[in-house]
Amino acid sequence: MTTEKYGINREQALDLLHEHIKNQNMLNHCLASEAVLRSLARHLGEDEEKWGLAGLLHDLDVESHPDLSTHTHGTIQILQKRGVDSEIIDAIRLHNEKAHGDKRTTAFHHGLAAGETITGLIVAATLVYPDKKLASVKQKSVRKRYKEKAFARGANREIIAECTHLDLEINEFCDLALVSMQQIAGDIGL
Repeated sequence: MTTEKYGINREQALDLLHEHIKNQNMLNHCLASEAVLRSLARHLGEDEEKWGLAGLLHDLDVESHPDLSTHTHGTIQILQKRGVDSEIIDAIRLHNEKAHGDKRTTAFHHGLAAGETITGLIVAATLVYPDKKLASVKQKSVRKRYKEKAFARGANREIIAECTHLDLEINEFCDLALVSMQQIAGDIGL
């Protein structure tokens, strides 16, 4: 993937990510989000590269703008300066509706929001296993944890449920996301 079809390629996106994010857990979250978004795009017949780049870059400014009222503003500026595709920027902007006052309307918007949010639920489900390995996590466990509102409260169930805007049932989405993350478990330390 060395093309710059979207104003940035994956290698450049990774460099940008490492330039702006120092926390390893946050880097792992971005990699997990990329994996989920790529699988989601493949499942829906969408562009894997475009969706993957959005997943990878969506939290680029999280360390400089951690407050939800401003999170994504810095990312938008960085990506616009680089000439990154406007649909990628728009999906990233709207994964945090609170900062902009707009609502998600497209499959890409809903996919990024749901996809990046479910990664937190899956990581939390993994960390309760004795070996703390994604390989040990069963699909039924993620489905069960989704239903437990007190578990991983930060993983907003309403946002994860936006997968239904993509004609995906919650269980199917949980399964897709888990398998996606299991495929890169070594890269994200789980």
